[in-house]
Amino acid sequence: MEEGACKPDIVIYNTIIDSLCKDTLVADGLNLFSEMKSKGIAPDVMTYNSLIHGVCKLQDWKEVTRLLNEMVSKHIFSDVYTFNVLVDTFCKEGMVQEARSIVEMKTQRDIKPDTIMYNTLIDGCCLRGEMDEAKKVFDVMLRKGCMVDARSYNILINGYCKLKRIDDARMLFLEMCHRGIVPNLVTYNTLIDGFCKMGRIQDAHNLFSQMQAFGQRPDIHTYSILLDGLCKKQQFPKAVELLEEMEGRKLDFNIVTSSILIEGLCIAKKVEFAWDLLCSLSIRGIQPDVRTYTIMINGFCNGGLTFEAENLLRKMEEKGCSPDGCTYNTIICGLINNNETSRAVRLIEEMVERGFSADASTTELVINLLSKDKVDPALLAFIERPC
Repeated sequence: MEEGACKPDIVIYNTIIDSLCKDTLVADGLNLFSEMKSKGIAPDVMTYNSLIHGVCKLQDWKEVTRLLNEMVSKHIFSDVYTFNVLVDTFCKEGMVQEARSIVEMKTQRDIKPDTIMYNTLIDGCCLRGEMDEAKKVFDVMLRKGCMVDARSYNILINGYCKLKRIDDARMLFLEMCHRGIVPNLVTYNTLIDGFCKMGRIQDAHNLFSQMQAFGQRPDIHTYSILLDGLCKKQQFPKAVELLEEMEGRKLDFNIVTSSILIEGLCIAKKVEFAWDLLCSLSIRGIQPDVRTYTIMINGFCNGGLTFEAENLLRKMEEKGCSPDGCTYNTIICGLINNNETSRAVRLIEEMVERGFSADASTTELVINLLSKDKVDPALLAFIERPC
């Protein structure tokens, strides 16, 4: 284009700069920005928005400030998108107070905050566990007449569920329905999961039935959430009914569902059935992942079957699934709890060689062993060896 008669304009430059910044090639974007200005093409708000978005991702606050100041000096006014990018970035970094300042600045400039900005600020408060503050922002949103959508409620409901304030989450759900905002799949899955994690399986099951009565079709994730709750409460007859319902709806088992069942069987001390299920996965065309193997290893260890656990550790690698730090910590804890300290030390060494480290549970067990009068010589030798 530059060689021909058709010269690139601001639209072309903005398109390329935006693409570069989205691909995290911000330095290239800034270089093209400088080139554009040197050729006499004046940047507009879209140019700066793309650059600010890219620089925010890199957390280069100095460059963000420079670009904002440059906009002001050129009398280019920030728009809703500019503010939304800044609020979103600050909230994701846990800088909620800074995000609030942006919202206040926007209001002072007579730019009305939109639903996206309020939702972002609510989400930032929720991420910090500041639910009372999140609810205040939500109430301001309602008071200002800003459109509240299902996402606004979903963010708050999820925040309450994470803090185990399930009754507050339920009240919001009822308020949402009362306002005529239709709960979506995310709403139901979040609340069902919250009930299950609190052990309130009946409430979860009631909501599961309600969503279907209102025409919301559960997906594989919904079934997995409820199945996990039933298995953890060892309500296997209901779990079987749910599995049959899944099959009736042609929802195929996946690795998540299978792992839930294996873990439930292990918790119920039915390790042999869990093992049979794991062995049958390949017939179903399901490949176990590292979490599935780790669950089974934990089940073996809790049942005192430490040799089976270690055999599975080797077998999973043969199957092309490498153990991770969680797998090693699980089996090491299992060996120590079964008084297999020497074998545990060998696996600790292997874990360290592979670049993994002991978690809090493993560290606590090792410290407890060291505090006893009789310490396994192998463990003592490992602890005392030079770095």
